[in-house]
Amino acid sequence: MSLTKREPALESGEQSRPKREKHFYEDWIGKIYTSICVVFLIVVIVSIVYFVASKGLATFFVDGVSVKEFFTSATWSPTSDPASYGALPFIVGSFAVTILAALIASPLALCAALFMTEIVPGKGKRILQPAIELLSGIPSVVYGFVGLSVIVPLLRSIFGGTGVGILAGCLVLSVMILPTITSIMADAITSLPGGLRESSYALGATRWQTIARVVIPTMLPALLTGVVLGMARAFGEALAVQMVIGNAPFVPTSLLESASTLTSVITLSMGNTAMGSVHNNALWSMALVLLIMTFLFVLLVRLLERRNRV
Repeated sequence: MSLTKREPALESGEQSRPKREKHFYEDWIGKIYTSICVVFLIVVIVSIVYFVASKGLATFFVDGVSVKEFFTSATWSPTSDPASYGALPFIVGSFAVTILAALIASPLALCAALFMTEIVPGKGKRILQPAIELLSGIPSVVYGFVGLSVIVPLLRSIFGGTGVGILAGCLVLSVMILPTITSIMADAITSLPGGLRESSYALGATRWQTIARVVIPTMLPALLTGVVLGMARAFGEALAVQMVIGNAPFVPTSLLESASTLTSVITLSMGNTAMGSVHNNALWSMALVLLIMTFLFVLLVRLLERRNRV
């Protein structure tokens, strides 16, 4: 009897051995493939940072342009004699349109996210959220063309002047980053533990009291993450802003004045400069500023995510 009982065990062990070997090789191949992909991504990121940094820092260490002049001078005249490479107008323009766009889009995104998740969660998830996410897939040139055809004439008819400037740029950017901020905020509010809502209702709080005193304070770091990611998208946008901001190399003193951003001056001037020239290296210095700001945005998002987990 004992022999007859051991035979099936031996047969099953012999049959499972090839399966174990197959799984072992599959895991081994998967680990190698994943490791290659991770190493490739690291090499690409390091190469990009090295290339941009080497070109951007050459402006100061090779060409002799003063760091103070680059960041504080409001004169950008690379073709004059002597040439001047003051990037302050473009830095101010980038921060101005980014901050104003975030101030316009964030309240609208928060209201839309609360409406989809707290007011009409069923229809909001089924209808509104796919529609908002569809807006994030529209090319930036379409937003720029709509801004040039609708927003600029509207501002011209209301305030006079040309209609292009900081105000037109931040309005276009606010519409562009609205889907990104709304989607992230909606996902954050959805992830709120259900027991907090029920506890608030059990204590006699109304829906609006629960939203104002429980939902928003609890998920505030996650909500701010959406705002920061929207600002990162706005800060790096080039084409849509370029079409409506006016592209003037001056520090704007009002919302209706023409201005320029780091991305717009890079896209407009990079193809007209010789590689290795002072003008070309100055443009790479602006690209380095954009890269550093992107890293700062990512770092801020990580800090907010860690605070949200705590």
